Parts: sequence; structure tokens; C-alpha cells
Amino acid sequence: MSQSAERMSRVDTAWLRMDNDVNLMMIVGIWLLEPGISYEALCQRVQDKLLKYERFRQKVVQDAMGATWVEDAHFDLHHHVVREVLERRSGRSVRESLQARAGELATTPLDPNRPLWQFHLVEHYDGGSALIARVHHCIGDGIALISVMMSITDGGMDPPQRRKREQPDEAHEEDWLSEAVLKPLTDITIKAIGMYGSGVARSMDMLAHPQQPLLGSLDMARVGYQVISDVAALAIMPDDSPTTLKGKPIGRKVVAWSEPMPLETVKAIGKGLGCSINDVLLACVAGAIGAYLREQGNDPAGKEIRAMVPVNLRPLDEAWKLGNRFGLAPLVLPIGIDNPVERVYAVRRRMSELKGSYQPLLAFAVLAVAGLLIKPVQDALLGMFAKKTTAVMTNVPGPAKPLKLCGSTLRQTMFWVPASGDVGMGVSILTYGGGVQFGLITDAGLCPEPQKIIARFEPEFEKLLLLTLMLPWN
Repeated sequence: MSQSAERMSRVDTAWLRMDNDVNLMMIVGIWLLEPGISYEALCQRVQDKLLKYERFRQKVVQDAMGATWVEDAHFDLHHHVVREVLERRSGRSVRESLQARAGELATTPLDPNRPLWQFHLVEHYDGGSALIARVHHCIGDGIALISVMMSITDGGMDPPQRRKREQPDEAHEEDWLSEAVLKPLTDITIKAIGMYGSGVARSMDMLAHPQQPLLGSLDMARVGYQVISDVAALAIMPDDSPTTLKGKPIGRKVVAWSEPMPLETVKAIGKGLGCSINDVLLACVAGAIGAYLREQGNDPAGKEIRAMVPVNLRPLDEAWKLGNRFGLAPLVLPIGIDNPVERVYAVRRRMSELKGSYQPLLAFAVLAVAGLLIKPVQDALLGMFAKKTTAVMTNVPGPAKPLKLCGSTLRQTMFWVPASGDVGMGVSILTYGGGVQFGLITDAGLCPEPQKIIARFEPEFEKLLLLTLMLPWN
């Protein structure tokens, strides 16, 4: 089972080093199960399934040049799968107690001397069990980790057997920074965003491979000039509108989530308005945030905030390989538009502007370069993104039918994305089992009660549904 040491990719190294005093780079998720499962059953399932992914048996060893994945010779499963007992305070419901514990764990560092993940099982929770999962972002992105988590469910597939790693074909080697990032928009770039074409997979592998020279055969001066130009373009991007959601975080997290809404209803609204499901959901998110700010005495009229949205840059059938293969696209949310239908069309226009953009690839390249830098310089480079955004937002499609774990039904699932720098809000939209739900993780110093934003999500959706039904139908 032992594997030789493996250098960590540049992008994964950037995520490893991105932890700071107010934001830890952990993806945190919750599974609610009915009926409950036992600690012993969960340990056995993790042993049989999860540990077949070598990353979950490896710790990280850092050095001056980066980091290396190394087999943990003293691996102890019971350190990574732990029993959790919820603390019930007076006046706090069991759900609020679970939310409070998830927030605490989101700001509790993982042990750097062990593999960077941990499961916390609440065996008795609301007639079933609750599972809180914490995985450091350097292990993988959201798409990859969902693939892994699906593997531990009943009937889940084992990861394919890895073939011996092959060196890139130097005779056909072309640096992907030149082909897909630094040149003007081309068909290659458009295909990259759409996850099509063999060139994209080669490009991603070349940059992620830590032994591959970063610049390859590119002319140094031309690359340097173009990188400076592209970074300058990001730098002049206007800052977000000032709101109470943007400021200096204090490092204490609060999480919240909504109950699922029928996905078919969301689809019907999208069809009626000629918009995508994403357009509808993002418009409701913008409306909920705007309504919350209005109640807080922070008038959002005429204001917009920017959310960094992850864009997957690899074929879904390669998600099991783990690692981070995504770029970031800046999406502007029109929180100042009160009319729900007008807001949907504004979101649709913004989403259309991002189609065909190579900004996600540029962001991937920036992360790769950051992985080579010392931490203070990396922090300064990545801080550029934080100044331009209020939130990190992700929208992940989950399984259409409910799953089972150790014979119990996974009735509800939610996860929260980490934010970097001084960003204080993470927004998650997840479809699962025919429903769609909305989750938030916020810094308590900027938004102490994210459930108040969550509570406005469904009313915004209902207003949009009513207005859609009032439109003429052909």
C-alpha cells in the first residue's frame, strides 16, 4: 500500500499556504442521516473505501521549494474519524447546536503532522446521525471531493487503478500558459472553459506537474510583459460597493443552511423566463442579500457586489485524481435591483459576459505562480482577489436521487467553501435528491446571523415564482 513521496503541484501548494489568522482553507460539509449510523460502521466504511485514495493516507511535508505528499507511517484512523457530542445551550435548538459546532470546526486547524482531513460523527442527532467532514483544500477542489465522498456511500465505486506516472512528451510539448492564457481569446480557450479538447487536459497537467519548468520554451520577456499586463487588468477592476458584509474579519465563523426547494419548480421558472437554473438561483441569492442589507440599514440601491465563482477546468471523469483544477471567474451580483424579474435578467446578462472568458484560466495561472512564491509575497498577490470581492460562491450539482450510507438514507447534505484573504462570506448552492438548497458561512464580525439571509432566500424565490406565473404564457 505504501507509495513513494510525491511533489505537490504548484496550485495545491498555493492552497496549502493560503491559511491565515481569519480564514482556514478547509472545505466543511454536513451529512444528515436517517436512521442513525454507528461509529464502528463509519470507521469500517472509511477503511474500506476512502483510504483507497492515497491522499487520505498521506501527510504534507513542507520545504523551501514547496511541499511533498508523504505516506503517514503512523496513520491512525481513529484520529481522523472521531465521535462528537453536541453541546446544547439554553434556548438553542439541536439544529442551531450543529450549526454552532460546524462553525467552530471551520476555524479549528487540522493537525499538520497528519493527513489533512477529519470526520466528526454525531451518532444521535434529531432521530438520526449527523456527519461533519473537514478536508483541506490542498487535497482537492469541491468537484473532486464530492466524487470521493460519493465513493463511500452504499454501492460507491472505488477509484480507478493509477497507472505509472508518465513524463510529458517533450517532442509535442507546448507551454499551456502561451496557448490558453497569455494569447488573445481563441478557440482553444473557449474549449478550455467548456472542458472540451485534449489540449486542455495536457495544459492542466503541464502546469500542475511540479517538475515541469514553469515557462518551458516561452520567451521570458514576452511572458513577463503579458503577465504584468493581465495582472494589471485584474488590479484595475473596481472594488466592490461598500457594505457591512465587507471589512476586516475577526476569524470566528457562523454557518447556516436552508431547507431544500423543489428543483422542478426552479426549472419551470427558468423556462418561463428564458433563463437558466443558475440565473434563477443567483438572482434569488442577490435578492436575499439585498433584503438583508436593507433591514440592517445599509441601503443596497444601485449597488453591486462581486463573488468569485469557481469554474471547473477538467473532465468530470477525472475528478477522482483529486488536486485543484479550477479557475475563478468574477460574477457581479445586482443586490441593488429590487424587481425580481429585472434582477434575473441582470444576472443572465452578467453570466453571458463570462461565457468564453479566459479569466478562470488566468486565475489558475496566478495560483500556480503563487505556489512558487514565499508566503508573504503569495499573500500580497492573492490579496488582490480579496479586495475585489465580497464573497466566494459555488454551485454544485449533486446526485438526483437520495443516497445511502451504511444502510441509512442521506436525507440532506450541505457544504461550505473557504474564503481567502479578508473575504468574509462563502455562498453554496447544492442540488441533491430533487431539491436545491442554499448555504452560507460568514465571519461573525461581518455577518453574525447568516440565517437571516437564508430566511430571505425562499421569499425571494416565491416572489419570482408569482411574477413568472403572471406573465403571458404561449
